[in-house]
Amino acid sequence: MDWSREEVEAVVADYLRMLTLELTSQSFNKSEHRRALQQKLTDRSESSIEFKHCNISAVMLELGFPYVRGYKPLPNYQALLLAVVVEQVRLNPIVDQAALAAVEQPAVVPAEHDFTLVKAEAPKRELKAAENSQITFVAVKRDYLEREERNRSLGSAGEEFVVQFEQWRLSQFGQRRLADRVEQVSKSKGDGLGYDVLSFDTDGRERFIEVKTTSFGRETPFFVSRRELALSKIESTRFHLYRVFDFRKTPRMFDLSGALEQHCTLDPLTYKASFL
Repeated sequence: MDWSREEVEAVVADYLRMLTLELTSQSFNKSEHRRALQQKLTDRSESSIEFKHCNISAVMLELGFPYVRGYKPLPNYQALLLAVVVEQVRLNPIVDQAALAAVEQPAVVPAEHDFTLVKAEAPKRELKAAENSQITFVAVKRDYLEREERNRSLGSAGEEFVVQFEQWRLSQFGQRRLADRVEQVSKSKGDGLGYDVLSFDTDGRERFIEVKTTSFGRETPFFVSRRELALSKIESTRFHLYRVFDFRKTPRMFDLSGALEQHCTLDPLTYKASFL
């Protein structure tokens, strides 16, 4: 049975409330929210509500917002859902303010961490249905994920975290000398190399690591430069992109090795218009 507008409005309002609570570090219980929603909806199970929340996560990413942790973004959502999210976000300045504060706050490397728990599986690339594969023209499109990408404090902390991880990884293989040579080249040599951390495989071969850090979930999109993309192709046997996620909670990461286009859907967001 299709969801009515009234039902969609109720589930979107609930989702935006949870997102605001999460962005402002206030506690809430997802199960309690789903059970409360059931009282407002027409014969909807908790699983169907959870699925709709996952659809909303996909919409939020499309609009440039973070999503509620634990609700994995699921594409191929109905057009009505996008329309209702756009309407409610436009009328909800608090979620805007919470998202802006969340992406701009500074970050530091965790004092202690169990690196045996850090590695995670990379997300699978999802194929969108035709209805959702077009460019979304909406007035509430935001750039919060891009703003987080420009958060130098967060980016530097993520790189330092990866340096520590690489030193630990190589030490586990008895390669202490190689571990001592791991270098945050973005700091020592500058940003133009196409990668942030120089590390090594256990046989001594150089490993070029580009680090992308987010405070949000595993499926959060990231942004790559033309230089980084080119390096991933030219040095495909040595290039690794480490995606660090949930950084402010319990940092974890996955590794995309080789050419990035084999792992991700690359959308050209801007084009440089020049007369030279």
